[in-house]
Amino acid sequence: MSCGSGGGCDTCEVSESRGCGVSSVFDWLYQIDGPKTDNSNLIEVQFKGDRKDFYINTENLDIKHGDMVAVQGDKSGHDIGKITMIGELVALQITRKNRNTEKDPLKKLYRLASETDIEKQKGAIEREDGILEKAKRIIEDYKLEMKLADVEFQGDNSKATFYYTADKRVDFRELIREYSRQFGVRVEMRQIGVRQEAAKIGGIGSCGRELCCSTWMTEFPSVSTSAARYQQLSINPQKISGQCGRLKCCLNFELDGYVEALKDFPSNKVQLKTKKGTGKFVKMDVFKRLMFYYNPESPGDFIELPVDGVKQLIELNKKGDIPVSFDEFTVEEEVVEVSFEDAMGQDNINRFDKKNPKKSKKRKRPERRENYKKNKAKAQQRRQENKPKKNA
Repeated sequence: MSCGSGGGCDTCEVSESRGCGVSSVFDWLYQIDGPKTDNSNLIEVQFKGDRKDFYINTENLDIKHGDMVAVQGDKSGHDIGKITMIGELVALQITRKNRNTEKDPLKKLYRLASETDIEKQKGAIEREDGILEKAKRIIEDYKLEMKLADVEFQGDNSKATFYYTADKRVDFRELIREYSRQFGVRVEMRQIGVRQEAAKIGGIGSCGRELCCSTWMTEFPSVSTSAARYQQLSINPQKISGQCGRLKCCLNFELDGYVEALKDFPSNKVQLKTKKGTGKFVKMDVFKRLMFYYNPESPGDFIELPVDGVKQLIELNKKGDIPVSFDEFTVEEEVVEVSFEDAMGQDNINRFDKKNPKKSKKRKRPERRENYKKNKAKAQQRRQENKPKKNA
């Protein structure tokens, strides 16, 4: 199943059966023939979901962006994936991800994928859904406290990687043996976090867009409830939690802007004293630089004060001065005069209609009229001639 873009999606062809790949990139150098450097043979290959890896083209094969290739497997065999980047951009990605190529050398690119390779990969993909369901039932039989999230077969159908989440350490040695007996492949168990699980499964967020973790995010920094407090959000777990059950990653996106803006705000724990009553803090509008207070003596009235006015009032209270009311510190909103007038109803809706439509005059054709008279006279004459005569 593809994304429905008609092939325009850069990652649909990773596997038509598996659906769109995620964490897609735009290789803005792939149509440019750059100079031959040490990084020219570096490639990035994408597999199922968000799994990518870097390889080296040791044989100097003629490859291009979007080719399906066979690459070296993790320990044995080979895998099938799609080239997403070549050359200098791959070197930048390796540096950004702090990949030490000396301790963890890059694996090799074997060849362009043949039709046999593609058919074998499709056969492996067709097994994934059925094996995932069967593997979950086996976990229930063994009564292990773990949740199986996904399974991925290597391109040569010789190895299966099972991704799972667990809160505690799990002894799955017997489980691996059972999987090997049942499925006839080499088994690898890989533990992931709940955020990585959501990234692999995918979905639509409360904003109506596809999950960030399954489209472009590659790192998942921790999110604390203080991020919601800085942004004046209610601490409602149902609203600020994502599909993974953790706090939404997007709470961190604008956090720095809020923290910087709040540096100029006074403490909201300070009560403002006036002769008409004491104001207690209710809420604030960070980027409009407004703070809202209410008077316990008249709880229905909210007082809107600018940050500078609150600071000034706090300084007066510290000196022992009690202002008469809050009106001295409020800012009146400027009334913007409308520079145009509403002309609705002033004009007649029939003003474009023709008041006295001219009647179309038919052209007089004298020749046709004369011919008509002549033909009529001839017809009358023939009727008279053909009329039978009475006997005398």
